[in-house]
Amino acid sequence: MRPGYQPGRTQQKIGTLMRTHLRLGLATATAAALTGGLLGLSTGTAAAAPAKPAQTKPAKPAKYADDFNGDGYRDYATTESDDAVRVTYGTKSGIGTKTKVFHQNSPGIPGTRDREEDMFGEAMATADFNGDGYADLAVSDPTETVGSRGLAGLVTIVWGSKSGLGSKATALPLAKPYADQWFGSHLATGDFNGDGRPDLAVTDATSVHIYRGGFSSKNGGTGKVTHHKPSGNVLNEPSGLVAGKVTKDRATDLYVLGVGELNADRSTSGSWFLRGGSTIKAGKPKTYNSSAPDFAPAGVIADFDKDGYGDLAVGDTGYKDEAGSVIVMRGTANGPGSSYRLTQDTPGIATRMSMRDGFGVSLSAGDTNRDGYPDLAAGTMETIGSAEWAGGVHVLRGSKKGLTGTGSQWITRDTKGIPGKPSEVDMFAFDIRLRDDDRDGDADLFVSTGYHEKTSLLLKAGPTGITTGSPRELRIRTDFPQ
Repeated sequence: MRPGYQPGRTQQKIGTLMRTHLRLGLATATAAALTGGLLGLSTGTAAAAPAKPAQTKPAKPAKYADDFNGDGYRDYATTESDDAVRVTYGTKSGIGTKTKVFHQNSPGIPGTRDREEDMFGEAMATADFNGDGYADLAVSDPTETVGSRGLAGLVTIVWGSKSGLGSKATALPLAKPYADQWFGSHLATGDFNGDGRPDLAVTDATSVHIYRGGFSSKNGGTGKVTHHKPSGNVLNEPSGLVAGKVTKDRATDLYVLGVGELNADRSTSGSWFLRGGSTIKAGKPKTYNSSAPDFAPAGVIADFDKDGYGDLAVGDTGYKDEAGSVIVMRGTANGPGSSYRLTQDTPGIATRMSMRDGFGVSLSAGDTNRDGYPDLAAGTMETIGSAEWAGGVHVLRGSKKGLTGTGSQWITRDTKGIPGKPSEVDMFAFDIRLRDDDRDGDADLFVSTGYHEKTSLLLKAGPTGITTGSPRELRIRTDFPQ
């Protein structure tokens, strides 16, 4: 089954609109994991890098993991279409208007833009991989043909520079590609071995490959590569990566989300914790839904209760006839601890559970009301009035007890100040991000609808939370790495 698509009733109706949400970031905090923002058995094997990595240690890496032109402002890499990437550059006052679009027929970009089903941009992740002061973009096409091997997949690192992205890139080395590998289905960055350099995690149809720091823009070299595959049937197919600080050590940790063995059209959804360190320590895969799989789960790591450990929030959209829920797995000194589940019936949440709402279809974390606790924005494909799948977003508050519905916000096309009106299959909040756009310390909310539109709304945050009085319309998708 092609990674990123969900076969249930809800997902059938989404159809081709339902590309993978992680794009990494859902794979959390791709940038934050490297800049101090948000916080099974493994059959791991090591392989030498095909080319010699750079030996000189950079004096000053990029301040932000997504500042592609080194001007001190965060930039935005989004999908332009099914086979292209758009970069919109940041400014002193927030997201700007300068853009660049590139694809696999652009000068310097590896691969071939030769099929209607080309998926360049399916997953993206950011970091200053070569430590030259300019952030770089890892971008994948899991459908790329390599030699005669169809659907083998390709991951490309597009190197940052003073002029930004798009002029120089190298393909990530893969020792033994094979047909139907889907290499690059999901990407995540972080310092997984704690050596101070960014690493890159990549999934294929069955495994996770972790490329250690030491990336070279000159010869395409990387550091050591290790390969990790869970045992048993709890997690047969990776369906997402979520990177962030769970424990209190220096290394970034990694959750692998995935589905188990299909049985009579039913399957399981589970998570697999890989603890970062000089040696990756793999836990035992755990099931969080035993009957309804989610092939494109959203996930994010943040310390919602401020106990010093990162908590994983993951959307379980198949829960109870696809009404959906959000599961929070508390972080501990050793990794995941106890968990709790939030639904639209949780006290304080404005709406109520109903079939095929898909609560948790999109997630993002950040402090929206200046209380010091990360909050969680959770999208749902809620029916509003007679408009099925009109969509909306709940903003749930972090607290000493973790996430609750107390004081939560509910934002839809019906909310005062939001342009438009609820309409069928609009899927408002199908993609969301919380990011401090204007550098005032508050996490602002970016919201976009289903994949049939290429625009989004930017809602500013303030002392009381997200404001809706003066939203700004943007000409980008809200699928940039978090």
